[in-house]
Amino acid sequence: MSDPIININNLCFHWNLQQQPVLNIKQLLIEPGQRLFIEGPSGSGKTSLLNLIGAVTVPTSGSITILGQDISRLKSSARDSFRADHIGFIFQQFNLVPYLSMVENVTLPCHFSVSRKSKAGDLREQALRLLTHLGLDNPDLHKKPVTELSVGQQQRVAAARAVIGKPEIIIADEPTSALDTDTREAFIKLLFEECSESSSTLIFVSHERSLGRLFDRHIHLPDINQANATAQAGQ
Repeated sequence: MSDPIININNLCFHWNLQQQPVLNIKQLLIEPGQRLFIEGPSGSGKTSLLNLIGAVTVPTSGSITILGQDISRLKSSARDSFRADHIGFIFQQFNLVPYLSMVENVTLPCHFSVSRKSKAGDLREQALRLLTHLGLDNPDLHKKPVTELSVGQQQRVAAARAVIGKPEIIIADEPTSALDTDTREAFIKLLFEECSESSSTLIFVSHERSLGRLFDRHIHLPDINQANATAQAGQ
């Protein structure tokens, strides 16, 4: 069995130390190449967990080791560099840059990471390959401002941006919430193919529990987050 790509131990996270913790997770191990689905109700700590794994925030206590590096011990600038090199994000609102073209949005992460730029090779060629695979192969479409794209098209641009340069980890935070069931599942399968191509580990968060059947592993966050049990016991 290979070493976990992510190793979370005795994690505790508070937004405010005067309040109950948002997360209290004894251990969570995630294997390389795994397709992990995490679900739970609103307020269960899903986005907080993704921000911690994505090196956006740091734990109040405990450790998060990614690719052998305890990211909770890194300074802010070092975390930024680590994130740029190793982690691709698909946000719920996609966060595309409105004044950049479709291709420019896709290649954006490679301008912040030498390693992702090197792995991508010819950036325009790679961006067009990803867009084509994700069903956006119409040259006329590429000329449109991203603000004129449909929700589904914006979602695919965001996915291409996340996977370009083969980051080891892809984090997807409720990226399919605005899509119907058929479109949602088709998108997830395309995302799986791109993650397989780049050997990326996928961490996908949603409140749609039914999507869990598509993944290698399914976690109901309240089952491992002791903060939920503590809060309920105090009520």
